[in-house]
Parts: sequence; C-alpha cells; structure tokens
Amino acid sequence: MSSLTIALVQTDICWLDPVKNTQRLTAKLADINEVDLIVLPETFATGFAFDQPDVGEVPNGPILDWMKQTAAQKGAVVVGSVAVNSVVVNSVAVNQDDKNANRLYWVTPAGEVSHYDKRHLFRMGNEHHHVVAGNTREVFEIKGFKVLPLVCYDLRFPVWSRNRNDYDVLLNIANWPGARRKVWDTLLQARAMENQCYVIAVNRVGDDGKGVGHSGGTAAYDFKGDTLSSAADHQCEIIVQTLDLEALNKFKKAFPAHLDGDEFQLL
Repeated sequence: MSSLTIALVQTDICWLDPVKNTQRLTAKLADINEVDLIVLPETFATGFAFDQPDVGEVPNGPILDWMKQTAAQKGAVVVGSVAVNSVVVNSVAVNQDDKNANRLYWVTPAGEVSHYDKRHLFRMGNEHHHVVAGNTREVFEIKGFKVLPLVCYDLRFPVWSRNRNDYDVLLNIANWPGARRKVWDTLLQARAMENQCYVIAVNRVGDDGKGVGHSGGTAAYDFKGDTLSSAADHQCEIIVQTLDLEALNKFKKAFPAHLDGDEFQLL
C-alpha cells in the first residue's frame, strides 16, 4: 500500500523578517519526524509583501538555503513559496521591471529543487503590478503520488487545476484573508470532488503588515470532499495527515467520472 504522510504547517508570519520566520519554523518543526512532505504557507518567510522594495531574493538565496537544510534534516520534501527575482540570465538574477516571481519551491532531502510560479495574480491586491505570472503547469511526484501545486488565488480557476488524470493530490498554499474564508473552504471541497483527488490546503493566521487578517483554514480533504483533518482557526498549529493512494484508486475505479471529462486545450 502506498501512503504519503504530510505535515501541514499553519503559522503566523512576521512581516518582512525572513530570519525570524525561519527561526520560528525551525522551532515549530523540532518535533516533526517521520513525515514525507512538509507544507508551509505562501510567502512564509516575508508575508505577502510584493509591493515592498527588495522583498525578492535571488535564486539560491538564504530562504531557499533554509528549505534545503530543513529538507535534509527532516528527510522530507519541503514546500513553500518565496518572492524571487523573476528572470535569470546566464545564472545571474535580473529583476525585470522591478517584478518578482511568486515561486513555490519543491525541495527534496537530497537538495534537488523544482518550482512552480504562481499563474493567477491577485489583481485586487495589485499583485499583477509587482509579480511576473507563471505560465507552466507543474506536477511533482513523491512516493508514487502525483501532486499538482497551486498558490492561493489559483484556487479560483478550475480550468487551470482540472485533473487530466495526471495527479492524485492538489496542493494549495496561501495567504487567504479571513474575510473570504467561506470561498476558501467551499472551493477546496469543490476541487476535491470535481477532480477526484485529495486536497492539501495550508493557509496562514494572524494580521499581516497591512492589517489584513487571516483565520487559517488549513485542512486535508479526501476525494469526496470530506474533511480528513483540519487546524483550529486563528491558531498556529501543525497537523499531520496520511493519504492512501489505494483508497483513491479504488474510488475512481468504482466511480470513474474522470473518464467522461471534456477535452480542452489551454492557449
């Protein structure tokens, strides 16, 4: 039986203080062992501060170094998003029109790094003025599970996350405001049901540097949209959830709605 054990880290984020945030996370993760995947919120080291000067670090910067060290120490893949200088030319970071990428890193214990750049930029927060949108859909593999990574606002766009029978787990990391919490909860369950997949969702708590409040909503859902586990609202908490690939495959075999999906092509 193939299983995947995941630590979902719901935490507050100190505004524009990567050192303090990574130190706090190291302490929080001290007792987390024997997991395969550690999932951190969107922009876990800085907060959602793309309009701030110098918020983006160069590729292979100190935040990514911390992720590599943590992955090696824990023997687990570490996932989280980082503001990164958007263009690299001949291994030199070039900041394109002062924009960054909102880059989800997938870091293995061996130090291998893959990434997904957030596709849908939150225009109501002017993210599109400060961030370069990604244009590549990625699927990562771990222990026989195929994982589709999304970042926050991506959740609202079902075409981008449509399961083409190419993933088992939809993973979304976010700084999703508490004012729109109902949307977060509803869409996560909908994505699980329509895509016949597990959903892993990690959101932050606390107020950011602009006074925007976040209530959490970190949770794991099964392929029927049922809650497997969830963190308490407004609290820093790590929940550990194990997913069963055999159970997912058995469900899809008995109810193969995925075989009747409409064909489409993204332009």
